[in-house]
Amino acid sequence: MAFLRRRRFISVVGRKSGVPEGLWIKCPACKKAVYGTDVKDHQEVCPQCNYHHRVSVWQRIEWLLDPGSFTETHPNLISADPLGFTIKEVAYSYAQKVTEYQKRTGLKEAIITGFGAIEGERTAFSFMDFSFAGASMGSVVGEKFCRAADDAIRERVPLVSFATSGGARMQEGTLGLMQMAKTADAVRALNEAAIPYISVLTNPTTGGVYASFASLGDIVLAEPGAEIGFAGKRLIEGALKVSIPEGFQTSEYQFANGFVDAIVSRTEMRALLAKFLRYMKPQ
Repeated sequence: MAFLRRRRFISVVGRKSGVPEGLWIKCPACKKAVYGTDVKDHQEVCPQCNYHHRVSVWQRIEWLLDPGSFTETHPNLISADPLGFTIKEVAYSYAQKVTEYQKRTGLKEAIITGFGAIEGERTAFSFMDFSFAGASMGSVVGEKFCRAADDAIRERVPLVSFATSGGARMQEGTLGLMQMAKTADAVRALNEAAIPYISVLTNPTTGGVYASFASLGDIVLAEPGAEIGFAGKRLIEGALKVSIPEGFQTSEYQFANGFVDAIVSRTEMRALLAKFLRYMKPQ
């Protein structure tokens, strides 16, 4: 007699990144049951509906770059606590929170920079990881992006940025907000040096990161279904007392309105970037 194995379903909503292998999961987008290993084999993309799960920087580097080509730059920059920020009610400091994120993610900050190659094309890279403080942009995130831009100019190679963020690192006050102008100026330096800059927007890319370097690429790409915009839907509706249309501030909405050049699935990103890097190689 044949027996049907009872499926074990789990929800992936709210997971930091990645989908567990060997288990049936319920896709948060299409609500269908998919096998975790199938999602893993498709670079954390649902094979039923193309929903892109959140991934870590190291997963992205593994899928995107030529094997063994990545060399991290500026790895020892970590956040300071310039304001001595503390939540008095629980006696919990910003410095303690940063240490907690470092232990939880294995990262020193919300951004990793370095050099790598895609199909042999040497390139400078900047990768952000939402699991570290919502990839909020503080002084270290801004500084490392600017150093990546300087590295690209010095080495005469393109810069490719993968952005994600929930906004500014408010525990750093004005220093966090100043990173918008600082990173935008780094893009200006790239333009003046005739160094190509490709910006890839992933889910979510919001706040000061989107309002600065993430939206200023010579080519701006986005993963499908990503939330992209400056302020969130609830904030806009509350402040302006207007109703936001369905699908507002998604990759598809931004593409339809000219703010994104192309929507590219994660599984197709490597091939397309390789083509752009060959065409746009600095002389």
